[in-house]
Amino acid sequence: MSSPAARPRLAVIVGNAITGDSRVQKTALAAARDGWEVTLVGRAAGGETEYSSFGPVRVIRVAVDDVMRKHAWVKRQRRGLRARITQWGLPDERALARYRTAHRVWVREQRAHIGWTYSAGASGALSRHTRRLWIRLGRHVHQARVRAFRWERRRSRRKHTPVGEWRRDMPELIDLELAFGAVLDDLRPHVIHANDITMIGVAAQSAARLRSRGFTCRWLYDAHEYVRGADWHTELRTSAYHDLERQFIGRADAVVTVSPEIAEVLRRQYHLPSTPLVVRNTPIREAVGRGESSASVRAACGLGPDTPLLVYSGWMDRDRSVDTAVASLTSLPHVHLAIVSGRKNAVLRELLELAERIGVSDRVHVVPYVPQADVADYLSTADLGLICSKRLPNHEMSLPTKLAEYLHAGLALVVSDVRTVATYVNAHGVGEVFSSGDVPAFAAAVRRGLSRKKELAENISEAILKELSWEYQCSILLQLYRELSGLTPPPPSSVVPWDARERMGSVTDGGWTPLRATPIRLGLGPANHSGQLAAFAQAISRERGDVSMEVVMLKRPGSPLDYPADHYLDPAAFGRRETQIAQIQRTLGRYTHLLADAFLPILGRLNGEHVDGDLPALLRAGIKVALLAHGSEVRHPLRHMERHEHSLFHDAPEEVVRRLTAVTEHNHRIARECGLPVFVTTPDLLDDLPQAIWAPLVVDVNAWACDAPVMRRSRPKVLHAPSKRWTKGTARILPALTGLHERGVIDFQLAENVSWSQMRALVREADIVVDQFAIGSYGTFACEGMAAGKPVMAYLSESAYGSGVPVPPIVNATVDTIGPAMERLLDDRDATARIGVESAAFARAYHDGTQTVRALAGFLR
Repeated sequence: MSSPAARPRLAVIVGNAITGDSRVQKTALAAARDGWEVTLVGRAAGGETEYSSFGPVRVIRVAVDDVMRKHAWVKRQRRGLRARITQWGLPDERALARYRTAHRVWVREQRAHIGWTYSAGASGALSRHTRRLWIRLGRHVHQARVRAFRWERRRSRRKHTPVGEWRRDMPELIDLELAFGAVLDDLRPHVIHANDITMIGVAAQSAARLRSRGFTCRWLYDAHEYVRGADWHTELRTSAYHDLERQFIGRADAVVTVSPEIAEVLRRQYHLPSTPLVVRNTPIREAVGRGESSASVRAACGLGPDTPLLVYSGWMDRDRSVDTAVASLTSLPHVHLAIVSGRKNAVLRELLELAERIGVSDRVHVVPYVPQADVADYLSTADLGLICSKRLPNHEMSLPTKLAEYLHAGLALVVSDVRTVATYVNAHGVGEVFSSGDVPAFAAAVRRGLSRKKELAENISEAILKELSWEYQCSILLQLYRELSGLTPPPPSSVVPWDARERMGSVTDGGWTPLRATPIRLGLGPANHSGQLAAFAQAISRERGDVSMEVVMLKRPGSPLDYPADHYLDPAAFGRRETQIAQIQRTLGRYTHLLADAFLPILGRLNGEHVDGDLPALLRAGIKVALLAHGSEVRHPLRHMERHEHSLFHDAPEEVVRRLTAVTEHNHRIARECGLPVFVTTPDLLDDLPQAIWAPLVVDVNAWACDAPVMRRSRPKVLHAPSKRWTKGTARILPALTGLHERGVIDFQLAENVSWSQMRALVREADIVVDQFAIGSYGTFACEGMAAGKPVMAYLSESAYGSGVPVPPIVNATVDTIGPAMERLLDDRDATARIGVESAAFARAYHDGTQTVRALAGFLR
């Protein structure tokens, strides 16, 4: 018996928001092109985890709480007797604001009392005088408390000095580990690629936890810069990062960095057993010069082809010394400067203010970033590429990414005399060098560069471009992944483009009409079992132009299922108030119709675990609701065992049977009492919900269609793919199938935990598809097999078919008869092949979505 090769899993993690970080994006795409199952994990800007994709690469931006940072801050503020006195009753700024507001209210009330005493004569005058003294005393107390609070805050901030221990100096790193570590625990990657210093502890601890559970996980640390040579702006951050790297770098299974100079320093400093591998951050050469994008830096500046144009591309900080270029424009009267920047920060604002002061603002242009695959083409219309960096350790020790980008853009360079860059430029004759920070020297270098730009550009050789290409650099990295894991990924099922664009909010293109101002605005959610809600939405879009849709899906971070949806919700957060509020805002007032999937709540779990808790709010909002069932939420375990000798519930754990019995009885009551339309996707569920309407399962018959003939091999391939073994009766049918396999009669494949794309490839390669033998009906996998023109074998109960439900051309067998039934298929191969043809026709007639949309027509009015 053969099992399909599962793709090894790679997690690429980075502590930023991913957008604009070309190195991590290219790393993820390179690995996907090599056949890895890749998840790229970064940090969300807000309080909710976000999901998206780059082609086949899943992207998760993790919401990070600041619990440990706040805990440490409050602990520092409340340290000692003095702090307890000065901060008494005022733990934070919000408490102070409440106290000050309460004091103003008290003063206003006291003044009102004074006004009421003016008619009381002499006794009133005494009362007024007393209250004025009382107000004055209250003000003094109030001011003293506020001053004490402010004084203690200032003193506490001054007192908190680094201790050289990262957990105490920068407790927010613990918050990062809590958030990212939870995702990695779910992903169970074979390799973790930790980018930059903030992720080194996350990777080390996550890999160690996975190893403690018996799972082999390797990890590598990718040092994007020399941590001890960088300016981290605060003593606390500097201390924390130094200690973090010292503590974990020796635990890494491999270390990677961006230059030979940094690699050698790291080896010596931390006594590493081997010199770190060097993987420079370079452009994708295949993407250069395709001419597919009309964007250019010159056009973005609004300049003609004859205007001299300098370009600086990259992160803005004072150490990059771009002010040298701005200041030089006073002596370069016809030259313009383009600054490619993702957003305005304080440094960029300072540069623009400088340009305004010296009268060159009309020649300084801030232009936007473009996707990483387009950078070289975007820059290519400038005349010279600039690197103005100050002579700092990190700058001295590596070639910056922008150097390779400029060279692939065909630009001659003007660079400061930082050691590694200046040495490279001089050795290859591709630019001019000036003394860092020297404005006249910079201007002179620009003049020389403009006069020699053609000559300098001609020195950009094939050897330079090959070495400074991502295709060359990433080959080193991909080989490292294989060596670390001991795994060789199978070839990718389809071509992964280098220029894949990020799609926010879903894993793949939805293929349905997105929610907008149509007569019917349909929400579907939140289970999306086997991607059926997405398939329903696609089918409705093909048939109904008056319906727009939004699919919401519950999906755990790191879940391998890649079904499309518009919004993914973490089940762990579905009971939180903020999630409930977000779902109420998403649903009420936006949807006219709702297909409530699997009887689950759509607004969150604060109203209960079932949809009936949400129905009052939904119906009051005027939303037309229908219920959709797929299986275990309405398939009553005890009754199913009475009807079927080999019911799946005979093999289920007792606690599962008890739980599902309670769930189904609750949902049956909802279906009886709510008065709403009820739909089921498989005919056997009509035994449990006789009032329901069959809305057939939907598959993309064109995507699964296959021209490959079946039953031509001497040993036909037989495929069985259980999502959970006990739900398909797998244990009961394995002896017969493995026996046939061992006799050399069939080539049996058992596929488990594989992605949709892998499953499609396996089905299209198969001769016979084996579905379930414990339910009594056929499911999505059988529909996909039929759509591919494969004979399908499954157990179908007599009660499920009739009363208008068509009988599919599925070979009906039981646990006891599967062996003989399989041998009959093998004995008459031509007849078996004809079953495959009939299966494809049946799938197109009943499972392409047309019949399903007809079933929903009464609801979608």
